[in-house]
Amino acid sequence: MSPAERLIAACDDAGAVADRLRGEGARVVRILGQDAPYALLRAAGRAPVRMVPRPGPTPDADTLAGDGTLSQRGRSLLQQIVADTSGTPILFTHANSELPQLFATVRELLRTGDIAPRPVHMFDLMHLPRASSRTYNAHQLADLIDWLGGVNDAALAAAAGEERERPALVAPLTGRLRIAAIAAAHALPPDEWREAVAALDPVATGEAVFLLGSPHFSSARSAELEARVLTLVGDDQDWGDPLVKGWATSPTTGEGLADPARLAPRMLVPTAERIERAASRMDQLGARKAIFVVSQGDEAAEWDAGWFETQLSARGFMVERIAAAPPAPPAASARSRRAPPPRSRKSLTSIASFGAYQRDWFKALRDAVAAGAPLAVVNANSPQEMLRAMDVPFVVNQWWASIVAAKQQSPRYFQLLRDHGYPADAEAYSSQGLAAAFDTDADHAPWGGLPRPALLQAPLGTDATPRIFEHWARESGADLFLFERTADTRLDLPIDWWDSMLDRWDELLQPERLDLMQAELRAVIDRIEATTDRRFDADKFARIMDLVNEQEDYYRKTRDLIAAAHPAPVSITDTMPATMVPQWHRGTTWARDAARDFYEEVKARHEAGDAACPNERLRLMWVGRGLWSDMGFTQRWEGSHGAVFVWSMYLALAADGYIRRTAPGQDPLRALAARFVTMGDELRMPTWAGEWHVKEAASHAVDGAVALTDADPFVLRALRRAGVPVLSLDLDNYNQEGVDDAAIDAQIVAFLEGPVSEYRQRRP
Repeated sequence: MSPAERLIAACDDAGAVADRLRGEGARVVRILGQDAPYALLRAAGRAPVRMVPRPGPTPDADTLAGDGTLSQRGRSLLQQIVADTSGTPILFTHANSELPQLFATVRELLRTGDIAPRPVHMFDLMHLPRASSRTYNAHQLADLIDWLGGVNDAALAAAAGEERERPALVAPLTGRLRIAAIAAAHALPPDEWREAVAALDPVATGEAVFLLGSPHFSSARSAELEARVLTLVGDDQDWGDPLVKGWATSPTTGEGLADPARLAPRMLVPTAERIERAASRMDQLGARKAIFVVSQGDEAAEWDAGWFETQLSARGFMVERIAAAPPAPPAASARSRRAPPPRSRKSLTSIASFGAYQRDWFKALRDAVAAGAPLAVVNANSPQEMLRAMDVPFVVNQWWASIVAAKQQSPRYFQLLRDHGYPADAEAYSSQGLAAAFDTDADHAPWGGLPRPALLQAPLGTDATPRIFEHWARESGADLFLFERTADTRLDLPIDWWDSMLDRWDELLQPERLDLMQAELRAVIDRIEATTDRRFDADKFARIMDLVNEQEDYYRKTRDLIAAAHPAPVSITDTMPATMVPQWHRGTTWARDAARDFYEEVKARHEAGDAACPNERLRLMWVGRGLWSDMGFTQRWEGSHGAVFVWSMYLALAADGYIRRTAPGQDPLRALAARFVTMGDELRMPTWAGEWHVKEAASHAVDGAVALTDADPFVLRALRRAGVPVLSLDLDNYNQEGVDDAAIDAQIVAFLEGPVSEYRQRRP
């Protein structure tokens, strides 16, 4: 092959390079994530070869992991891992939110023996520019070096020096050769790569263009541009020029490798900075046109596309968006929509006043904000108790989304997002607060509308999260704080965490994860104190934490009572609002008392022989988020089939996931860190989530489980392996546009009359 062909082949099929190097005796390690320390790995005597998504079917991955929480990209990577039986070690990084999920997936498949043993390691590198992130990264580097068996300082300096020489070799390259050379540097041995690049005779033809948006995992896109007589001269995407910039300053010490800003994924770099860099580079390179690529499933790029188009166009640049075609909706004749859903039937008097309380609370909040109080809007998995201790009024983002849905305003809010250049179908559940910033219709704004926030806070749970919240902060002028989202990097996990985590959380969780979250909590407190008149009251905070634990203890007692009661005294139509409304107010006396009253009423109903469905014949789990736009959905089959949904994650997670008791000498702020460092793992992280759901299914004696699209496939797999029938619906909990209601109903009826009834007959 010619030098150009060798580079393109190494870019487009790194797996073939790995096979060849193994055959030559090299100690190959496959790398998932562009922010891996390649120089360090080479200094340790390894031959690092990248692994990136490839097009094509993923049959093995689909069988093992389904298509729930892993995207097409994630399933492609899993397919490659499963297909490779060489036993080659794999190193995962945290370059995007899916890679920790994929690591956990592989860890679980290894644990259950579904794939052959092989060494794996999670390098959980953080990228927010903070001292606490740097400290955490130092721990991660120490763990990585230990996994590698040590690294010689002189070898690291030599490998870093080799990387520093690369930018000059790449500088003249354009088009397909540029993309191929950058990618091939993460597959070929350094000498082989240098020889091929030095032998190139680059010739640029066609109009110069600058590439933005989704990462490019092959040379295919640049080849398509060349076919249009367009020549890529530079880019701002994760597998392009940012890596070249990283080579130029390749660290020669572990301290430099711990720098959070090094090789930061584009989704974590402020948009204003990226636009300034792109405009400056385009001027420097003589490119008047930008190509913004939005690959299928890349929600972070979807959220940025409109803003880049607006900003670059205003500076005189042409911008073309290339996006994957959305799935074609079913033909109009094939869809049926039922009439607007009736209000769900609730049976508990203890929750009858919740609506009035919520309205009074929200009105008081609006009045306080109007009087000058700083409003915080936070994601549901963001620490809130510290805000309460500082008397900072706050609204939970997902609570607001549920209000928008309950008031049937979701379609209007989707359109508000579209009208302002934002996507309506990319993580819609988390974007309704941003949509509220554009709502000027006082007659239809839910509950008078969401006031403009002064503070926005969210952990980095998904790739879209930093993009949504950064745009929201810019549109509203709010101060934004994003929390790092660490991963549990251990190969052996406490599978039965649900009891021991209550009191022994400081033993069960990795201390560096708690250290990082605790430092970030302190940083938020300091920032609020510096910019507002609010102050943190440590004694008040300790009382709030005690109130939360008391509240969750009542939920635990209620959950256990329902599990043992036949027939169930209440269904999830009762338990979901009875849990979630007080959860938004946890840490208050009202919320604690509401949880107590809820427990006492459920207990009284059970003792009186009352039932949610007197003719209960089938007991069901609801796996996933609540269907807030149709809360009566789960009651639809009680009369016809005696089918009662007795379990949802809301009450169960409150019972097992929130309690963090402190012993004398333990810091309540660290206990809060322990509450949130695992938030979400219980629901969607393999190993954590699967065994817990199986335990809950057994204790509640369920006959089947109904799951939404956001359910972790390993949860469904664990339930099926335990014998529990599972129906997985292609149904989003929030966006119901295009849903065929009749088809969904028919699926559920067939499920109840078939697998569920059959399982009920043979279950003891």
